[in-house]
Amino acid sequence: MEVEIEEQNDHERRGSETSDTSTPRWRSLFAFTTRPHLPPLALALILSVTSGVVSPVQSYLLGKVFDCFTNFGAGKYAGSELIDKVSRYTLGVTGLGVASGLLHTGYFALWLIFGELQAKCARDSLFDCMLEKDMEWYDMRKDGIEALILRLQTQIRELQMSTSQPLGFAIQSMVTALSGLGLAFYTAWDLTLITISTVPFAAVVLGMISSRMQPSIDAQAKELNNAAKLASNALQAIDVVKCFNGQDFETWQYAKAVNRAAKKYLIQAKANALQIGFVRFITLSMFVQGFWYGSHIVITGKKQPGQVLTAFWSCLSALQAAEQILPQILVLEKGRAAGATLKAVLTQMGKRRRAKATGDLTPEFCEGDIKVRNISFRYPSRPDQSALKHASFFFPAGETTFVIGSSGSGKSTLGNLLMRFYEPAVGEIVIDGHALQDIDVAWLRNNITLVQQQSILFNETIFKNIAFGRREWGKVTREEVKRSIDTAFLQTTISELPKGLDTTVGTGGNAMSGGQRQRVAIARARLRDTPILILDEATSALDHISKGMVMNAIREWRRGKTTIIITHDLSQIADDEFAYILDKGVVVQEGYRYALEKGNTGPLVASRRPSVNFPTTKRLPRLPEEVRKPSILSMSSGSRSSTISVCSHDSLDIQYHPRAQSVYVPGMFSLAKESPEMNRRSYFEPFVSPAATGAFAMHRMSGVPDIFTRPLNSSQSADGRAGSHGWPLLPRREQKEQDLGDWSLINEFHKFAHKPDRASVERGAVQGSRRQSEAIPLKTTRIEAGDLSLQALGSDKGEGSFRIAPINRILRTIWPRLTWKDRPLLIGGFFFAGVHAAATPIFSFVFSKLLATFFQPANREREALKWSLSVLAIGVGDAIACFFMHYLLEACGQVWVDSLRVESMKRIIDQPRTWFDQDKNSVSKLTECLDRNAEEMRNLLGRFAGFMFVVVIMLVLAIIWSLVVCWKLTLVGLAAAPFIYAVTRLYQAVSGKWEGRSNDAGTAAASIFTETFGNIRTVRALTLEGYLHEKYLRATQKAFDVGLSRSAYSGTFYGISDSGVLFATALIFYYGSIVAASKAFTVQNIITVFSMLLFSIANANAILAFIPQINSSCATATRLLRLANLPYKASHEHAGHVRLPALGTISFNNISLTYPSRPLGPVLNSINLRLEPHTSIALVGASGSGKSTIASLILGLYPPTSGMLTFDSLAISDLHLPSLRTLIAIIPQTPQIFATTIANNIAYAMPERSTLASQAAIEHAAEVAGIHTFITSLPRGYNTLIGEGGTGLSGGQAQRIAIARAVARQPMLMILDEVTSALDGESARGIRELVRKLRRQGVGVLMVTHDKEMMRACEEIVVLKDGRVAEKGEFEELVQRKGGELRRLMGKD
Repeated sequence: MEVEIEEQNDHERRGSETSDTSTPRWRSLFAFTTRPHLPPLALALILSVTSGVVSPVQSYLLGKVFDCFTNFGAGKYAGSELIDKVSRYTLGVTGLGVASGLLHTGYFALWLIFGELQAKCARDSLFDCMLEKDMEWYDMRKDGIEALILRLQTQIRELQMSTSQPLGFAIQSMVTALSGLGLAFYTAWDLTLITISTVPFAAVVLGMISSRMQPSIDAQAKELNNAAKLASNALQAIDVVKCFNGQDFETWQYAKAVNRAAKKYLIQAKANALQIGFVRFITLSMFVQGFWYGSHIVITGKKQPGQVLTAFWSCLSALQAAEQILPQILVLEKGRAAGATLKAVLTQMGKRRRAKATGDLTPEFCEGDIKVRNISFRYPSRPDQSALKHASFFFPAGETTFVIGSSGSGKSTLGNLLMRFYEPAVGEIVIDGHALQDIDVAWLRNNITLVQQQSILFNETIFKNIAFGRREWGKVTREEVKRSIDTAFLQTTISELPKGLDTTVGTGGNAMSGGQRQRVAIARARLRDTPILILDEATSALDHISKGMVMNAIREWRRGKTTIIITHDLSQIADDEFAYILDKGVVVQEGYRYALEKGNTGPLVASRRPSVNFPTTKRLPRLPEEVRKPSILSMSSGSRSSTISVCSHDSLDIQYHPRAQSVYVPGMFSLAKESPEMNRRSYFEPFVSPAATGAFAMHRMSGVPDIFTRPLNSSQSADGRAGSHGWPLLPRREQKEQDLGDWSLINEFHKFAHKPDRASVERGAVQGSRRQSEAIPLKTTRIEAGDLSLQALGSDKGEGSFRIAPINRILRTIWPRLTWKDRPLLIGGFFFAGVHAAATPIFSFVFSKLLATFFQPANREREALKWSLSVLAIGVGDAIACFFMHYLLEACGQVWVDSLRVESMKRIIDQPRTWFDQDKNSVSKLTECLDRNAEEMRNLLGRFAGFMFVVVIMLVLAIIWSLVVCWKLTLVGLAAAPFIYAVTRLYQAVSGKWEGRSNDAGTAAASIFTETFGNIRTVRALTLEGYLHEKYLRATQKAFDVGLSRSAYSGTFYGISDSGVLFATALIFYYGSIVAASKAFTVQNIITVFSMLLFSIANANAILAFIPQINSSCATATRLLRLANLPYKASHEHAGHVRLPALGTISFNNISLTYPSRPLGPVLNSINLRLEPHTSIALVGASGSGKSTIASLILGLYPPTSGMLTFDSLAISDLHLPSLRTLIAIIPQTPQIFATTIANNIAYAMPERSTLASQAAIEHAAEVAGIHTFITSLPRGYNTLIGEGGTGLSGGQAQRIAIARAVARQPMLMILDEVTSALDGESARGIRELVRKLRRQGVGVLMVTHDKEMMRACEEIVVLKDGRVAEKGEFEELVQRKGGELRRLMGKD
């Protein structure tokens, strides 16, 4: 088959999301412009060009009006003649106002529409292309797919913002500048040339300054991407962060990242401020040569004063138009960078992998006969490690086959290859005689169902999540869904829900337990009912009896259909079922279970040992043996021979015999075996230098700053003796303690905002030691945020109560967030803004003096030169003021939003666990708020606040000065102010309302984008691409429709507001002629008032252009301030202040708990339980019985709804939870891996100077967890990056790193929550041995498990049922108890 072949460039091999965007072209703004977009774009351009001519026409009319006043001042016109002529011109200005209103309405609305079109096209194009990318592309994203998704959404927003009103204003201003220059050349070409003689030099300087901006834009985007990844990782792993006291560490990491991004942005701000200041100087300096020469040609009679004024006013308006472009330059620069990046991503995604064929074969039937021949494969994220090595399998049609092996042995890889998520490097896969690469991918995935261990549910109802199993899910009936539910035994769970099948499961299915999610996934697979089913650890979260019932139901359902069960649980395999055993990607053993058990080696041989005693699975009658195809008994590489060579890959022609001896490679499951050296020491023997003396104190706290710059290879020399538990400690009651002092880092972000060094955050140092003989009250100082003045916004209400805060309330939050170091900069910024504001009235006064020289009888040239030089002085001062105003306010704005970012991050992580279960607080929404919303919010101070302050000061000065000079004309001019103010406020309100709706619609579309590609593997497996594509298109279309409405309303009120200024101008001119005719004031005074009021009104009118951006920034600021104003240290986690030196007895007294996000009734129902210290206890029960909830309560993640939980008779509400959590370590069922090195993952949130954080201690913890050998096999060892964008890990490998993380802390109580669900049998034995050693050393163990052997390793079993303790006792006692709950769970009754 012909395939498109294209070489991968270096960027794609490294997983780069961008191409070279260091010098993107301006056409990148139109990267997503298609043919249907051309009509609105063309019309927008026409209206922009036409509206750009309004200013030159206004200049022409002003020149004519000035001629009238000049002639009147020279005695050429009588008063009545002046009024008559000025009236005609003011009618022209009024007509121009009407035309301007219509033009501005049209072009403003059309540019908003064009921006919406660009955003919709970019969204749809990215969604389409990402749907087509293979899994390798997702694996190779260097920062992980979550960070990429967030960055793409931000760049879409930047592109939309730049291609709407900012681009329209820029084009209009360019047209205004060119038409103004054209009019100036037409009126007085020689004067125009002299006036603009400095423009070429200015263009060169501006180009040089602009060249510095783009690299910093790219660098800032990179740093913000890293900050978003850190925030996303922390929020996704919020349970681990809280349990390991990593809140301050995560906040500190995030603060460092945003600080690095801030430095890059300040480079942009400085360049932009230089541009604005330089243009301001050029604009005013042209008066020196211009007016001097203008006065000369008037004296010589070459031109009339009106012609000189027209030419000069046109030049001034042209340069002012160019100056108005500069505030939009930064927006446009980011827009073109975003357009270039998005286009580069699309271009990269459009490239096909070399030698990758796209099959189109769609067989009529699928029998399910699968042959895997000599397959080798390496994951793209681990190119130096083979996941499968020359492995061969045969899965006959209609049969159930098991694939077992240790974690990382390649089991799940087989499922991924069969689903064609990846292409094998060597070998082939054949289904029903057809090569896999020749088969149409859609047909393949509609005939194969993959159910994975991490069962992904979508934020829909239970009914729809199950119905997704059918391609035409919309036609699925409730009866069909109910039949599927019967297979998964979900009837009872669903019947207890208030809405039954119509209950929404929440983001990621967080309203259900892990076992319930797995059963929903199985029900979905049952409804799908494809010829081939792959179950990849699909029942690992179920209890023993539920697992057995579900497995029997699956066997009944799959009778006569091809089923592949990937597992490490040997108890699931019946005697007459076939199994392949994998080790390190190699098939080392194969055969029926009863035959494999008769061998001498192998995991199934070990299953016969009394210490393990796996039960024989009860199962339904098996299909007759003769159903198996006889032809497969003598296959070559894919044969099911019981003997296979591990080293040789040659074909074998061996006749199968059930009694043939199996060959097993020793040590294939030996990751947790002890070395002789380990046998000679305790599992937790302290790693200290034998030469050191004295004792060291273990740092047991969260938030000590010295943990955050721990070198990976640091090993501290300290000595200590092991206590009674084998820990490197003094006895507990004599242990040195470290105070949990508050961190100045979080409350005072400014301490490291400019210098993020260790000295700025080391306030949590060890305070010394003291002997502990009783519970110690801990004094803490509450960290209070500055008054945000937004209490209503800080309330954590539903989204329906969301309203945009007014800008004045938002700006009042600036001062409290700044440090004493930054506050002078803010004062300086507004001081220079005041200087800049005063420059305009002063310039207006000097300008009027220049105009007056035209009708002075003598000394015209000397007076013109004097006032021209005065303008030059004003220009120098104004340019300096402009630079410092913009730069200082941008710098303060950056500190402001970064402070709010860090404050928000701190408060988000501090929220109680239930807060994160709410849909509005999903990870994607929170990270978007911290990233994009903060970037837009900065503009309120950096771009808009200073400008509004300038306008206010300018208007006040101009009005006062005008009242002094000519109070009558000034009062008439002010009469138009209420109309202009009312229209502007109405425009702001309408724009703000629709801006909020538009943001909400865009956020909804972004959520679908995140849900789709964050769960892309499940989407592919269920072939939900079509459904989610349609859902996303509906969301983007809704966002576009809202954008159209926004365009219509905002455009209309913008046009009305803009025309109001021209109406006011006409009124001022007309009444000025009446005042001049009455001779109550001199012509010079009237011209002075004209200049001041018109310049001030023109500057005030420029605010209209920013109102949509101001409203957008206010909307995003409101969202960020909601997070920054969340309650801090106000939850149950901070209620207590007593610090325990030891755990003591843990007692549950009538404890009940109902999860707010799970409408399943109480999870725990008046439970009474007593957990003695130093004992190992197993919590057992059916899925959803409350086992993991007990662990969460002990760690203080949730407060009990009723009852009392005590530690040594002290209520948990009185205890200091951070210090309590240092005594406990949890290994969750779903391991959380952070995007950092393996060493940092194991030593997560531990003090750097603690011996427990040394490299030797980290390696020892890894040895205990059975992961050390794997880590050392990696090229970079413990420095290998894992997590988002790093080396991929199997579920078992990730679980063992989580085990090492807990072991490294040497806790007093170890909580293991289904830790063996992702581990193979041998690794599980290692965990059981760990439990026994912990027990011998006096370390308490609380084991949440379904595994029989894990129960056997514990001293006491507590069986839960319906949220209550059903029974408790020793394992052998309970399992023999007739009618007992444990016996029932074990399937004995």
